[in-house]
Amino acid sequence: MQGKIGSLSFVTKELEQNNLNAKKKFGQNFLTDQNILTSIVDVACATKEDAIIEIGPGLGALTEHLCNVAGYVLAYEIDKDLIPLLEKNLSRFNNFEIVNEDILKVDINKEIDEKLLGYKNIYVVSNLPYYITTPIILSLLSQTNKIKRYVMMMQLEVADRICGKPSTKDYNALSLAVGYRALATKAFKVPRTVFVPAPNVDSAVIKLDVYNEPPVKAIDEDVFFKLIRECFTQRRKTLMNNLSLFYDKKLINEMLSSLNINPGIRAEALILEDFVKMSDYIAQNK
Repeated sequence: MQGKIGSLSFVTKELEQNNLNAKKKFGQNFLTDQNILTSIVDVACATKEDAIIEIGPGLGALTEHLCNVAGYVLAYEIDKDLIPLLEKNLSRFNNFEIVNEDILKVDINKEIDEKLLGYKNIYVVSNLPYYITTPIILSLLSQTNKIKRYVMMMQLEVADRICGKPSTKDYNALSLAVGYRALATKAFKVPRTVFVPAPNVDSAVIKLDVYNEPPVKAIDEDVFFKLIRECFTQRRKTLMNNLSLFYDKKLINEMLSSLNINPGIRAEALILEDFVKMSDYIAQNK
């Protein structure tokens, strides 16, 4: 049975027999390519000493592969109609738990402490619902440092933005928000044709390796995260013009002069260290 849960014939039959359809409100697209499922697990590099958190297991295609390699799999599925199917499809395993909860409403630190204590590493491996990809990632990264690696499939455009580098079109506030806490790399692209139903966009799998401490730590992280959003408010505008929408011009001029940053530069040309220096200046002079 290994590797069969995610096949096209299995997914089609399972949905038909149980009178189910993919629910748009939950962003459900079922992956049907076994090679891609295997590749996702390979990127995670999990062992039996590690525990994995999965978000949106669907029918259990990825979960099956994760149970084979990891010590324990804790899967959060918001759709209660899928819980019986998941338990049936994964019945041969004894190293998993399905939780019918919205991951955005879960106290993840408490869950890890109560259910995953004793495992060497905690990873998130997931085919994320596209409509809440960014909130999930930012929420988990801000809540906990107990998760050491994230391997996630998402919309290609979002993956490009998360992995965006300075002076490129994809670099933005999301690149910086994630890059402050983790090293982001794009593992591989996934065509839309390997899902049921097929989404309107291609996907990609990315890996986030979480830092023990940010490469450059901000004095006030709330100020930092607010500042990076402000700097990219209107991408085509200069740094000075964007920041002038939120702060006194005298403060901005003094800050940019003190930090030797050209006021005519655009935010996309700056690196993480520049944004931390600016947020520190604002935090100390507000």
